[in-house]
Amino acid sequence: MKQVLLFDSTLCRENGAYSFKEKIEIARLLENLAVDAVELPLIENIRTDVLLVKTISSFVKKSVLSVDAGGTAEGIENAAAALASAAHGRIRISLPVSTVGMEYGYHKKAPKMLALAESLVAKAREVCADVEFCALDATRAEEGFLPQLAKAVVAAGATAFTLCDIEGTMLPDAFTRFIADFLRDAALPQNVLVGVQCSNANGLAAACAVMAVQAGAHCVKTACGGTITDLGVFGTLVKNCGRDCGLHAGLELTRLGRILSQITRISGGTFTESAADTAESEEGFHFDEKDSQETIAVAVRKLGYDLSAEDEVKVYEEFRRVAIKKTVGVKELEAIVASAALQVPNTYKLISYVINTGNVISPSAQIKLEKDGKILSGIGMGDGPIDAAFLTIDQIVGRHYELDDFQIQSVTEGKEAMASTLVKLRFDGKLYSGNGISTDIVGAGIRAYVNALNKIVYEEDAR
Repeated sequence: MKQVLLFDSTLCRENGAYSFKEKIEIARLLENLAVDAVELPLIENIRTDVLLVKTISSFVKKSVLSVDAGGTAEGIENAAAALASAAHGRIRISLPVSTVGMEYGYHKKAPKMLALAESLVAKAREVCADVEFCALDATRAEEGFLPQLAKAVVAAGATAFTLCDIEGTMLPDAFTRFIADFLRDAALPQNVLVGVQCSNANGLAAACAVMAVQAGAHCVKTACGGTITDLGVFGTLVKNCGRDCGLHAGLELTRLGRILSQITRISGGTFTESAADTAESEEGFHFDEKDSQETIAVAVRKLGYDLSAEDEVKVYEEFRRVAIKKTVGVKELEAIVASAALQVPNTYKLISYVINTGNVISPSAQIKLEKDGKILSGIGMGDGPIDAAFLTIDQIVGRHYELDDFQIQSVTEGKEAMASTLVKLRFDGKLYSGNGISTDIVGAGIRAYVNALNKIVYEEDAR
């Protein structure tokens, strides 16, 4: 099966007026979803935009981080400075290629625009090993110009060439022929990625994108809502029809619906609802102990999870434990899935913990874990109760792990509120995440840490 690469440009939407914090959170969610590239717009404010890229670079390690340089040397310099600490950085050169676009936007005819494209790509390649050229209005280019341009920019150092359809007037079969003709005439080296950006003006972007990939393209530009191929729609299409189409994507498809729902909430609900975003609203989504395992399994699938039969049983058992005490809604069910399913065998099991803290004593933790039937104990101190607990666990296992991220949120409201905790540990260059739920925040954090620890141990044993 052929893998299609997804370059997501959600953060490039012109009407996406996100705050600095929202941009960071969306980038984090896209990284968790495992899109192949997270695209960022042209740097306009040197201070804030460069800081944003550098901040995102600190946690986007799997996906390529792509910054638009527009069509100027200054844009390239700004993009290169911003990407200095990125694990996988890419600079995008974006230029019009139609006669009208070249003359109106740059006052240049085809030969001079070709020379400009070559020089910009060469300059970008000097400061970045990965350079993408985007032909902004490719479907309106004069016959023969696109293949000539593609050969020139690839010779100058471009590693990817993207054909953009800004009009969306081509039907899927016509767009397929357009891509096939370009690939035949350009005859680019096999290591050069050819991508497409399809307009959804007529609701055909996903269909055009799939057929373009079948015709030989490697990459599809997507976004959560907006005017181009919708990430949720395309991801669901690959998930449901990929086998028949001979395609697959590297997305975390079991988390697709949940992550897209989170991005939608961040945007204030302005994104177009995708096929993957089918979870019921919390107001109409409540279960109690009388609900069957099949009912819960269906609800979990609607949330975007694709669990094994074994994990469905684990989720239902945990659901029953919670449902005896209270009604279960969307947030609680998601927390139960994170806690009970998608887990590895428990090399370490939490037996008990005692936390002492206050404003006149140093926080301390006494924790007991079980491993291979033996009880292991430890006592430690830290800057706070969570820090003390984590350091104590490190003491017990005899190894220190770098804490990359720690998040706590209330799953429900009221005095019986459940806390959901996410812990990410970095070990040997990789991130391992763990989840924990409890009515006790510290307890939820300890469970999440042990959960992540077990994943590290499991992978080490499997080597």
